[in-house]
Amino acid sequence: MPAGEAERPVGAARRRPPDRGGRSARSQWALVAAVVIAGILTIRPMGPDGPGLAVLVLFVVNCAALAVRLAPESAVSDRLVLAWLAVGVLAAAALIGAARTGTSYLFAFFLVAFAGSRLETRPALVLAASCSLLCGGVLYLQAEPGRYATTVGGLATGAAVLAGMAGRSRAQATRAAIAAAESAEKAARAEARTAVLGERTRIARDVHDVLAHSLAGINMQLELVDALVDTGDLAGIREANGRAHSLVRESLRQAQWTVHALREDRLPLRETLTAMLESSGHHDALTVVGDVRELPAQSTQCLLRIAQEALTNATRHAPGGGVGITLTFAEEATVLNVRNRPATLPVTAATGSGMGLIGMRERMALLGGTVTTGPVTTGPDAGGWQVEAVIPR
Repeated sequence: MPAGEAERPVGAARRRPPDRGGRSARSQWALVAAVVIAGILTIRPMGPDGPGLAVLVLFVVNCAALAVRLAPESAVSDRLVLAWLAVGVLAAAALIGAARTGTSYLFAFFLVAFAGSRLETRPALVLAASCSLLCGGVLYLQAEPGRYATTVGGLATGAAVLAGMAGRSRAQATRAAIAAAESAEKAARAEARTAVLGERTRIARDVHDVLAHSLAGINMQLELVDALVDTGDLAGIREANGRAHSLVRESLRQAQWTVHALREDRLPLRETLTAMLESSGHHDALTVVGDVRELPAQSTQCLLRIAQEALTNATRHAPGGGVGITLTFAEEATVLNVRNRPATLPVTAATGSGMGLIGMRERMALLGGTVTTGPVTTGPDAGGWQVEAVIPR
């Protein structure tokens, strides 16, 4: 995965959270405009003098009170909104009493609904109850004796607070869902970045295993050729040149193994170990103990890389010494043991990168296994070196 993909947001562009009413600014404008236009067309009397002037003034005050819906939440505090809506409720009740006909009651309904969507529960309910009592009282005083049915409509204005509170709950749920989605998006980006870094580390180990080991071995043979040229040892030159060619062929084979590993292909463990030993000049050097079983691809690749590292180090630090590999299939673990005897040929001074042993331990840590290295002190390989890898079953 390219590094740029780890930084790219998983989801679409971030959305602005809705306001508490759950409506967009455009719908708020349309709602206020619809109430105002309906009032202009239906509320009577409305004019420049007499009762019409009082209705006109109250209508303007109600329009101003309703316009608070258009203000962003961050621009107006809840306390100021409460005071503004309280004035609006008084004006709405007065408009209902002053107007003879029309939709004056709409201002009371929508002011109370906005209070439910914007304010906390307690002040919103107090404001709604006050609106119901004021509007119901005005209509009660206006009604003819014995005809108080319109009073119920005034009392019902406070019920609009429930619709506003429901809208606020939906908005809060939406904001919570958006927050959860953003958290999941951040977690996905972090996981993707971790995967990229892990893949880079894996590729770095594979490149080290192929290039560093192979080039080190080829360089040793070429240095030997240079030394033999001065002595005129033609047979030795041919032998060293042949070993260099053999290392090149081995490097190509290792490159194929690396491609298999990067593609997650499964290599046969026993056959591949045998091929490694034979290509290094060690025939019939693999011993298998226990019932052979198929291992997961990652475990197989790990053991092969450790064997490759150990064989390369044996060639570099103990040239001419015998090498043997023991592969043990136990009930609780799979054990790979690579031993080499002391060198029988001159050792060319060489410094490694130090990444080989680190790579071994990193590979085993990913599988919950262990790697131990150290000198061999007993047996026919005494004086040599061993590498042992244990992968739990």
